[in-house]
Amino acid sequence: MKFNVKKEEMQEKLSNIQNIIEKKNTMPILSHFLLSAGKMGSYIVATDIETALKEPIDINVEKEGRICIPAKKLHEIVREIDTDLSFETIDEQWLNVKAGSSEFMLATLPHIDFPSWPAVFEGEDIEEVLITPGLLLELIEKTLYAAGENDTRYTLNGLLFHIKPDEKNISIVGTDGHRLAFIQKQVDDDKLSIKVKEEKRLIIPRKAVSELRRFLSVPEDQDETLKVRISLGAKHILFNINSIDFLSRLVDGTYPNYDNVIPKENEKRLIVKRDIFIKVLRRVSIMSRERASAVRFDVDSDRMSVSSSSPDIGEAK
Repeated sequence: MKFNVKKEEMQEKLSNIQNIIEKKNTMPILSHFLLSAGKMGSYIVATDIETALKEPIDINVEKEGRICIPAKKLHEIVREIDTDLSFETIDEQWLNVKAGSSEFMLATLPHIDFPSWPAVFEGEDIEEVLITPGLLLELIEKTLYAAGENDTRYTLNGLLFHIKPDEKNISIVGTDGHRLAFIQKQVDDDKLSIKVKEEKRLIIPRKAVSELRRFLSVPEDQDETLKVRISLGAKHILFNINSIDFLSRLVDGTYPNYDNVIPKENEKRLIVKRDIFIKVLRRVSIMSRERASAVRFDVDSDRMSVSSSSPDIGEAK
């Protein structure tokens, strides 16, 4: 295998996979990414088994081939280089990297050892959701903060995508048991369409959703015309945008019935100015730094008092 590549192109692609690459040394192959160089098209693949990313890369191929390259080391090399790079494999065990007067030799692994891309939808009727990147990013940003992290109730460590074709809407829910964030959007031909036969409740791991955000920020003038194609499988979910495939394994479990938590009829409603409310919460939270610590609201007919206290720190009002 032999090819040349622009520094900026290689650095961008390597940056995209750094959080996916497995940091623990349980399976050495997972600290590598697969690079497939072909004259009809080239791409890279990275995976930690739970998630996987496949992305095209713009390189000038002189000799085709496939190889597994250590992601972290190559990323460190490319960051320190100021010129474009040339790559060439040697005996399928080493990768020679040249950039200007600098030269590196990286130990590689055989491409046949790299996990194969899951055959997610073989024998299945593919069901899809089409959504603009901006809308999907909005739904994620408004719910992901509430999802659990390393919770023993593993189903909480992700977001619930609740798709209701009969009601023509999609809901996204996040909760850690102390707080719950819920947002629902109706089908909109310009921004959201659902091609699903039956109601679906899919739990997507927090890490996968967090990484997905990286690819949803697109120029505003492209957002209305560009669509994220979400393909739904029995055990996986696949997001496709701009020729990038992002795959995640679904969490196997039952998400809490969030409908029972959200009040349906409640006459006690409070309307506050958002900016002022945020400032007040930030002030009183100084004395309530623990994640699950409470902030107290005392509401009268014409005013509200917000306070917090901690035996070890003090109190604020």
